[in-house]
Amino acid sequence: MFGKDKAKRPAATETRPYHCMDIERIQSELDVNVSTGLAPSDAEQRLTVHGPNEMRGGGRPSAFKILIRQLANLMTLILIAAVAIAFAIKDWIEAGVVIGVIILNTAVGFVQEFKAEKTMDSLRKMTSPTSRVLRSGHQIVVPTVDLVPGDVIYLESGDVVGADCRLFEVLNLETDEALLTGEALPIAKTVDTFDDPELPLGDRINLSFASTTVTKGRAKAVIYATGMSSEVGKIAKKLMETNKAKKTPLQKALDKMSWVLLGVAIVSMLIVFGANKFKIKNEVLLYAIGLAIATIPEGLIAVVTLTMSLGVHTLAKKRALVRKLVALESLGSITNICSDKTGTLTQSKMVLVRAWLPAEGFFRIAGLGFEPVGEVTKKQRLEPLTDARINFAQDSTSGEKNSRVASDDGSEETVVVNASNMSASLRRITQGAALCNMSEIRTDNETGYWYGIGDPTEIALQVFASKLEMGKPTLTNDDNQWKLVCEYPFDSSIKRMSVVAHNAVTGEKVLFLKGATERVVPCCTGRQDGEQVSSMLPDHLQEYLDPQIQEMARDGLRVLSIAYRYLTPAEESLDMSKTDREEVEVNMTFLGLVGIYDPPRPESMPSVMECYRAGIQVTMLTGDHPQTAAAIARQVGILQDEDDIDSKTGEHQAIPLGPLVMTAREFDRLSDEEIDALPELPHVIARCSPDTKVKMIEAMHRRNGIVAMTGDGVNDSPSLKFADVGIAMGLTGSDVAKQASEIILTDDNFATIVRAIREGRRVFSNIQRFCCALISGNVAELVCLIIGLAFKDKLGETVFPLSPVAILVNNLLTGTPPAMALGVEKAWPTIMDEPPRSPSSGLFTWEVQGDIIFYGFGIGLLSISNFWLVMNGFGDGNMGEECNHGYSDSCDLVFRARGTVFATLTLGILLHAYNCRRIRGPMWNWHMIKRVHENRFLFAGVVCGTVLCLLCMYVPGLNTAVLKMKGISWEWGIVLITLLIFLILSELYKFAKRKLCKPLSVATEEQGRLQRIWTENTLASSTGGLSK
Repeated sequence: MFGKDKAKRPAATETRPYHCMDIERIQSELDVNVSTGLAPSDAEQRLTVHGPNEMRGGGRPSAFKILIRQLANLMTLILIAAVAIAFAIKDWIEAGVVIGVIILNTAVGFVQEFKAEKTMDSLRKMTSPTSRVLRSGHQIVVPTVDLVPGDVIYLESGDVVGADCRLFEVLNLETDEALLTGEALPIAKTVDTFDDPELPLGDRINLSFASTTVTKGRAKAVIYATGMSSEVGKIAKKLMETNKAKKTPLQKALDKMSWVLLGVAIVSMLIVFGANKFKIKNEVLLYAIGLAIATIPEGLIAVVTLTMSLGVHTLAKKRALVRKLVALESLGSITNICSDKTGTLTQSKMVLVRAWLPAEGFFRIAGLGFEPVGEVTKKQRLEPLTDARINFAQDSTSGEKNSRVASDDGSEETVVVNASNMSASLRRITQGAALCNMSEIRTDNETGYWYGIGDPTEIALQVFASKLEMGKPTLTNDDNQWKLVCEYPFDSSIKRMSVVAHNAVTGEKVLFLKGATERVVPCCTGRQDGEQVSSMLPDHLQEYLDPQIQEMARDGLRVLSIAYRYLTPAEESLDMSKTDREEVEVNMTFLGLVGIYDPPRPESMPSVMECYRAGIQVTMLTGDHPQTAAAIARQVGILQDEDDIDSKTGEHQAIPLGPLVMTAREFDRLSDEEIDALPELPHVIARCSPDTKVKMIEAMHRRNGIVAMTGDGVNDSPSLKFADVGIAMGLTGSDVAKQASEIILTDDNFATIVRAIREGRRVFSNIQRFCCALISGNVAELVCLIIGLAFKDKLGETVFPLSPVAILVNNLLTGTPPAMALGVEKAWPTIMDEPPRSPSSGLFTWEVQGDIIFYGFGIGLLSISNFWLVMNGFGDGNMGEECNHGYSDSCDLVFRARGTVFATLTLGILLHAYNCRRIRGPMWNWHMIKRVHENRFLFAGVVCGTVLCLLCMYVPGLNTAVLKMKGISWEWGIVLITLLIFLILSELYKFAKRKLCKPLSVATEEQGRLQRIWTENTLASSTGGLSK
């Protein structure tokens, strides 16, 4: 049986790979009989040996490890040291307050990080795929995660292959392996054995690989590799091996700031000891510890974690799942987005939008999606109408919809075509579109939405026919009585299919043929010209059609041809299913062309314009034909002027701009030097390969770009890893692509990328805001408490302007709550008007550092000035005796002065949080004062902080015994005047910055060009709207 030693042996690697083995050898290697499959007990044993059939990442989140990470940061360690000292000197109140701060910060950080760590675990559970296998002779359904080597698996159209397997029974099987090999077309499979052990993966057509999709046919196969041993698993393993955890720029900035503040805290403690001549009493030691804690923004880590987590949560609601928090930092700096076309910029729904008939010209078909709703129209030149020719009676009494717009000048007018007025030629081509077609369109019983079953191209043809009330269900009903006699299925080698249809009402038997024009035309000997058939040789017919094909191709349409002929009397008596198709598909009459394409999403154009507004260049990297790619690029705004694109080469003809549309082959032929010499990188690269994507990212990096790259296949993994922000598709993306990415789009929509960039900018600017608020508040406390060491009593001992516990309480009221409120600040309307943030600018720019110093020193100096005013300006200067130890009558003035300082410092820092909402913009004019409640969390934080400040000052026992201060009366006048002075100084400071400092963000020449494009399009849209 299947022993452990045999299970662990790397089967087929010591001899020959599985594509070189016949089925008998494979049965021997895997110890299985393909006619009965594995026994359930055998499958359980193999599952134990090989493990679950899944992609393994960094493991499940560990609550203990997350807790340790929360406690093992510098700021928390300082607080823990303060608790130890407080316990050592038996100051239980001080110790209790600091422990409360530690618990609060750790709890917030732990909860948020635990949620973030579970992101990929949740992604694994978003779907629960199953597979059909043969076990003990019975076909059963098992979770794909439980598949094991040796399982016999059943595959049919629409299945996602659960594991790598060797095919041994195949019926017209084709699989989509684009995610693994990059091959755009489905691969036809076989059971033949190959001799070459080094055969490329894409040529091993007797194998089927995990995560690929069955597009056609059915098969049976034996699984030989699961989980991380599969081909996609091997790629995932390599990606994980190179995915070493590195600190993000934000983490590095915060670490650097922590060390700087730790140094400041140590120096501050030495100053306290020095001011007391190193006579370190308990009160002095506690004051020094309180001063050190005031220097360290202990709540910063928790606030950063909370802000980032809220950003992740917000993006999840906007259909973008953030796997790595570093992506949130990078989003605000993105200068280039490299996007796929299909499904991202487009709807991934093929739609027939144009048809052409030889005698009638072009028809346009309205309506998008699978719903068969939309008018079919054509342009028709009408001769001038005279009064005598107008039939008013018919016009007024006809029950039918008026099919054309009246005209009295002979101009071209739009004619609406319907089942009652269509020509015989259009009727016949519509019949061909519906009957030479294996697809169906249906409505969902629950949602009412229309959906298609079958090939996307055939679904588009079926929807077109249904819009003219001639869909297959209508043609085959009892009234019309069309019936399919036989089918010659689509063959990828000849790119066409045909059917024979019989109409029981008329008795006619018709052969309908559809396919690629170059394969349909050689089968034709004439064309349908209205009611007549004109003879024409295939070569002449191709020349006749070429201009129409080129016109449709320039608009990005995939062109198909439809032809027909009546069966001869001799053929009507034959069994057509037994007749060779090469003998049947001849002497056809060409009916016309139809143009199909994948339409852009309605939101793609506005989203691209939003990128240009933000100074971000969008580049399309697609596997499509250059003309198709260029046409879609024009429609979504990536290419601006149709006249700039040459119809033959697809290249931009404006010499200063360089080639804007290239194929991957053309781009790959260029050296790095030649690419760098281009005035502008291509905006569209067609027929794109994975290596081309990496080369484009490298070129953008050499131009100092920060690149976001989209991808869905396994072969996109290198470019996703190489990009600054890798974005995987959630609907169509492979597991490996998702693991290689930082962000996963659950709707595969380009507009979601733009929303994510906006959110990334908001998160980073909010982090800057609350860092400025937190640290400037700490600087204010530091300045006030250090200068306060100059005040001494009659015994020569320092009189502290605030007690150690009051310092901690002030820190608690003014630190974390306002900072958290700033962390959820909404994005300002102008956030996308700014060019991308330079990564080199970092979190603490020179301006932010200047703000911290100005506001911190301002609040600190004003607060300590109030202490002097109460003591010496309005008081007698009596510092009392041992006022640091407790309250006495001699300390009454000192306690009132401390109350004044506490009120000034607390309220000043709380109001300063409003300053930080806008780095340069005014906050205290009437317009902004009316919006003071706009951030309701900040408003609530300031109100609650003010109420708690008053409670601390006026609750008996708490004020004098614990906080060592006293409530104030007339001193409130000093406090309010001081706060008014601070607000005036803040507005003057911001006014000076607006006048003297350069703009916060300076757009490069390229970013300025993009913003001008956005402005021009916005003005054009506005003008168009007004004109309408």
